Amino acid sequence: MNLLKALAAIGSMTLISRILGFLRDTIIARVFGAGLYSDAFFVAFKIPNLLRRLFAEGAFSQAFVPILAEYKTRRGHDETRDLVDHVASLLALILLAVTAIGVLAAPVIIYISAPGFSSTPQKFDLTVQLLQLTFPYIFFISLVSAAGGILNTYSKFSVPAFTPVLLNLSFIGCALWLAPYFDPPVLALGIAVLLGGVLQLGFQLPYLAGIGLLPRFRLKFNDEGVWRILKLMGPAVFGVSISQISLLINTIFASFLVTGSVSWLYYADRLMEFPTGILGVALGTILLPSLAKHYADASTDEYSRLLDWGLRLTLLLALPAALALAVLSVPLISTLFFYGKFSLHDLWMTREALLAYSLGLLGLIMVKVLAPGFYARQNIRTPVKIALFTLFATQLMNLAFIWHLKHAGLALSIGLGACLNAGLLLYHLRRHGIYHPQAGWLKFFLQVAAALAAMTAVLWFAVGAEEEWLKGGIVSRVAHLSWTVVAGAAAYFAALALFGVRIKDFIRHGAK
Repeated sequence: MNLLKALAAIGSMTLISRILGFLRDTIIARVFGAGLYSDAFFVAFKIPNLLRRLFAEGAFSQAFVPILAEYKTRRGHDETRDLVDHVASLLALILLAVTAIGVLAAPVIIYISAPGFSSTPQKFDLTVQLLQLTFPYIFFISLVSAAGGILNTYSKFSVPAFTPVLLNLSFIGCALWLAPYFDPPVLALGIAVLLGGVLQLGFQLPYLAGIGLLPRFRLKFNDEGVWRILKLMGPAVFGVSISQISLLINTIFASFLVTGSVSWLYYADRLMEFPTGILGVALGTILLPSLAKHYADASTDEYSRLLDWGLRLTLLLALPAALALAVLSVPLISTLFFYGKFSLHDLWMTREALLAYSLGLLGLIMVKVLAPGFYARQNIRTPVKIALFTLFATQLMNLAFIWHLKHAGLALSIGLGACLNAGLLLYHLRRHGIYHPQAGWLKFFLQVAAALAAMTAVLWFAVGAEEEWLKGGIVSRVAHLSWTVVAGAAAYFAALALFGVRIKDFIRHGAK
């Protein structure tokens, strides 16, 4: 399996999903703006979305995939199928219980997660109602993530990568056509979340059947593999999803700031998720199964070389993305969101948050590459200790920054916390002898730095005056932004080639 080709496939599917996601957010911004209704929805959606990232895509995937890869490599199809049956059955029961509790306890959850809303009864009650609509999403999307882990282990990367497209289509359809039939119209977005979860699960089931691993309901509480996964899951919640916990705490802080703060952070975070999804999630997705297979085969040198490959690709692609987000902040926000009820003030406030987030983009992506280096070895303790320390440091930064930087300070603390997390993960991978850097890192870094200088210069001149981006319609903005991005990317990769770095040099095959 060509890992670079797999990365491109996942990245392209994720790109489609992200483009539709931006279209979805453009429509939401146009219809609902950045005020009471959008704040209520974003808080309500953040909670099941957070649980998805913590338990489904975070702790569960990082605990499940290494064990599944071990079964696939060492125990054969029959035992692997039994493991899938037992894990899926127990997961479904747990999710049903969690969903029921979440719906019933919605007022308490909102009071805890956004206590500032309690001073505005209309906002508080609407957020509770939206949470009750969206909370069942955690049931469906967790099963989707379990199915995705199975498909990724069997190198069916494109199917899970494409699946989020269905959620975005659900959002777009409901916002455009269902919203007028609800009072208030924002309730249609809650329906969109639930419908999106159902569509995603239904899409993946035929592919599971195609590899002979469509789960059957078979409970076995004493299954060895199930208990190993459960033991790894608990601490992995902190280890792999620390940024999501920080985002939830940020929502608590933001709920006490002026109305719109939650929405400004949301729109900036959506722009950050574009490179983190295309690169960070894609790299983590393809690295974890191959690292787990190398560990099962005791191939320590290949394990280290694969991590080195992932880190070089991260620097090669994440650094230009971070610089581009900063330089193109106004063009991006104006092109995607500056319509309808999304005001000029909303644009500048969102820009402040995006600039702060961009400082930590490299750290956010590196965490997704470095954490699998521990989880593939079924080592939970080390990243958990690092994550807890990072969480504590991030909250100290929140308290320090929020007084003067307001919502932008909350975004800055997330980014700096991610950089701290990544730095400590890298330090311990080196200290434990898991990762040994390959030769040529200083030369590679200088080559990338020179290419970044060339790209920044081209982008700076192509963007022009920021005030020009506030004029004209969507067509002119999209056209200007498109050729600006193309010019910057062309300058970057041309400079890389000039300095001796070629993408074909990164072709690598994963473990079979």
